[in-house]
Amino acid sequence: MKTTEILVIGGGPAGLSAAIEAASLGAEVTVLDSDLKLGGQLIKQTHKFFGSKEEHAGTRGLSIADILFEELEHYQESGKVKVLSNATATGYYKEDGVVSYVVGEEEYVRIKPKKIVMATGAQERLIPFPNNDLPGVYGAGAIQTLMNVYGVAPGDKVLMVGAGNIGLIVSYQLMQAGVEIVGILEAMPKIGGYWVHAAKIRRMGVPIYLQHTITEALGESIIEGALIQEIDSCFKPVGEPKKVDCDIICLAVGLTPTCELLWQADCTMKFVPQLCGYVARRDPLMRTSHPDIWVAGDAAGIEEASAAMVEGRIAGLAAAASLSHGTPQEHKERSALYHKRLEDLRAGEVGEKIRAGLCEVCCECWG
Repeated sequence: MKTTEILVIGGGPAGLSAAIEAASLGAEVTVLDSDLKLGGQLIKQTHKFFGSKEEHAGTRGLSIADILFEELEHYQESGKVKVLSNATATGYYKEDGVVSYVVGEEEYVRIKPKKIVMATGAQERLIPFPNNDLPGVYGAGAIQTLMNVYGVAPGDKVLMVGAGNIGLIVSYQLMQAGVEIVGILEAMPKIGGYWVHAAKIRRMGVPIYLQHTITEALGESIIEGALIQEIDSCFKPVGEPKKVDCDIICLAVGLTPTCELLWQADCTMKFVPQLCGYVARRDPLMRTSHPDIWVAGDAAGIEEASAAMVEGRIAGLAAAASLSHGTPQEHKERSALYHKRLEDLRAGEVGEKIRAGLCEVCCECWG
């Protein structure tokens, strides 16, 4: 049985930030991540971030990952942080607080942490339509992994389903790689992503079909096209389907928090549409109803990576403070700083939905 003071499950922007923050106060941290390389979505993001200077606005996601890696390496060298990659957490056992994980495909390990930061990220949503199991139907995250991690173009002609930020950004990245975007479908009457992303796409001649959806993927053994159709405000079909020539269908229809381990730990959960699914109720320091578990990043509600990094800082700080690492003054000053940065990131019209969702899950005490 392995032991650690703080176990951070997930090595994306939230998990890396939590580990760095906790280690900076002197805590012993173990980072568990299922991927071969840490960084989560950051290592797939070639676009420049919005946000604030503190969260590296104007810097590409993969470069932000390098910044965090450099910070983390300092604590790895000092022995404060241990990283376990290609290691998938498989269960939380509430009777004794043990977490099980599998390294690769064979080695089964158990670890007993004193505290846990759940930074398990999000899963891509899919939509049902005939032949959606054909080779050539991808989630947007899979497309980014192929292109931006492994340097592989997924195909020649892509139909993008979803005009949120992810759909728009991935469309632009595909075009930068020489792939044709035959069209972008959006079920709603307006684009869900930032207009600056949509404007770049439109300037390059890509049609964006509002109030349209995919009704069928065409082909026998691979994707050879798709049928798309206009829909009304009740999402009912209007007119006749139209055939589109493509060899790849990319689904960018949203994310949902990955929260299975939170359910296993009996954390109080609530479905919050603004946060895109079930999320754990937590206090302002990201502590869940379980006294030894904190949550951060997309596992706490779908938001930008900038906010995930700040939430990770808050959770790592609070977990370390609960083990008496650092001084009360340090805790107070850092916490105030990070909460101000979060408040700034969520200000204005863009953060309105997030603020509404947080009102549903954040509370000062548990009663």
